[in-house]
Amino acid sequence: MGLMMKNVKTLALATALTAGAMSAPTFAADRSDLHAGDYKWMQFNYMYALEELPRASGDASGHDYLEMEFGGRSGIFDLYGYVDVFNPSERDSSDKVGKPKMFMKFAPRISLDALTGKDLSFGPVKEVYFSTLFNWDGGYDAEGGSGTNNSNWGVGADVEVPWLGKTGMNLYAQYDLNAKEWNGYQFSANWFKPLHNFDNGSFVSFQGYVDWQFGAQIRGNDFVPKGATGGQTFLGLYWHSERYALGYGLKAYKNTYTITDGAGIVGLKSTGVSHYFSATYKF
Repeated sequence: MGLMMKNVKTLALATALTAGAMSAPTFAADRSDLHAGDYKWMQFNYMYALEELPRASGDASGHDYLEMEFGGRSGIFDLYGYVDVFNPSERDSSDKVGKPKMFMKFAPRISLDALTGKDLSFGPVKEVYFSTLFNWDGGYDAEGGSGTNNSNWGVGADVEVPWLGKTGMNLYAQYDLNAKEWNGYQFSANWFKPLHNFDNGSFVSFQGYVDWQFGAQIRGNDFVPKGATGGQTFLGLYWHSERYALGYGLKAYKNTYTITDGAGIVGLKSTGVSHYFSATYKF
């Protein structure tokens, strides 16, 4: 969400790379100096998630976690990622007890504009990318197999959207690294919208993302039935200063991860809302 910056305008540009955010500054048409727009950032977030989905009936209500979030731009490469460490204090009341301890998202993109040296922008599309996304949790699912382990490959763009401004959009085909097979598609969008600037240089932003999966194989096993579509959207309000940020986000789910809501042996809930609270220090 942010860099060590001297002014709000530049800070807002860098913070557009937030929790699922995958956008970068728009390059000028003159790409003779590939590294003219380079930047990098890193921050640590202490988070609390309340009633996160999917969840089984009777699960504890929430968990805290530490998140290292990072991103930047270097030449043709655009990068966003984070590493989460769940239940760092090992509280017995956490809903992460007995579940994978970590989760990592890694999302490199290659600018086709910068790679070809041509301005591929048109209309509201400001820059075009070859996009990838990797998700890993390093754990095991309830049936004894490997946990989350997938890769996504596709195209992306920075798109100028009315009111929201520059919005990162990506369309992927998903490859299940456990099953060694392609399985459906995902559309993702992320945004960062400054709402109000204060005299001391801090500001309030509206930021969030949408992830929607479709075209997945329908798997109707008794334990975790899955359908063809599902996803979530995150809507956050954050206060930012040069070094700190505080925020609240509401996440709404609809058959998230294509899990059929309420079906299966455990009656897994995959549709509803959850709440996220965060405190951030920016390096």
